[in-house]
Amino acid sequence: MEINIEVDYKAVEEAVRRAGMMIKEAHLSADSVQHKEGAANFVTSYDVAIQRFLIDELHRIVPEAAFFGEEETEGNTREKELGGLCFLIDPIDGTTNFMFRYNYSCVSVGLAYAKEMIAGFVYNPYVDEMFTAVRGNGAYLNGNRIHMPDSTLENGIASFGCARYNNSHTDVLFCVVQEMFNRSLAVRCGGSAALDLCRVAAGASVVYLEMKLNPYDYAAASVIIEEAGGVITQIDGSKITLDQPCSILGAAPKAAGEMREMIAAYMQQH
Repeated sequence: MEINIEVDYKAVEEAVRRAGMMIKEAHLSADSVQHKEGAANFVTSYDVAIQRFLIDELHRIVPEAAFFGEEETEGNTREKELGGLCFLIDPIDGTTNFMFRYNYSCVSVGLAYAKEMIAGFVYNPYVDEMFTAVRGNGAYLNGNRIHMPDSTLENGIASFGCARYNNSHTDVLFCVVQEMFNRSLAVRCGGSAALDLCRVAAGASVVYLEMKLNPYDYAAASVIIEEAGGVITQIDGSKITLDQPCSILGAAPKAAGEMREMIAAYMQQH
């Protein structure tokens, strides 16, 4: 895909890093937290402030770009401007973790062009991990190139995600997770989809499964996984969507095939 515009990706990375430090240095109080629609769905004043910061900074770096962010802030055009250059932003992926000082949250910023992801930046400030990828140029962790081994389930850790406010098909999810547990070395659920997907890209786990995520949750990590040699699709193998929520299966190619077979077998039985 050719893009007729230069993007200063180093400047984008620096903006994401600065946003991450706002998470690390946050002093959260009770009045900083509000409920959003759905069970156990929260937004903090830091989610809003960080998104505003990112929109301001990224607009300066790429004035032509639109923004599809999680929070309702000025400048957030959401999915209706995905046709050109568009940043997909999750200012704090893992807000509940952030609220309870679980120290497993990140800033996730992806850049799309013509409804295709072309770059991704995911930063965990607690351990200073910066995952980056630009389409066609590989995936990196703190500047070092990463490439996942093509492992099977039995040779790795399997990870999954679930949220109380996104409780679609949780019966399917937990039955499949039990099978993942039986077939893999271990299962994990970190509470940040972007970070868990980047763990797959780095080879720390072989698969990540979630039944429903919003595009800004996985947009950045999708590029990182693919540039690291992995695959990311919906659970039936179809292409992920950027304009609406979908299921997510990010994995090493062999594990992805095993997971699709496992899920299809479950669906046929039920």
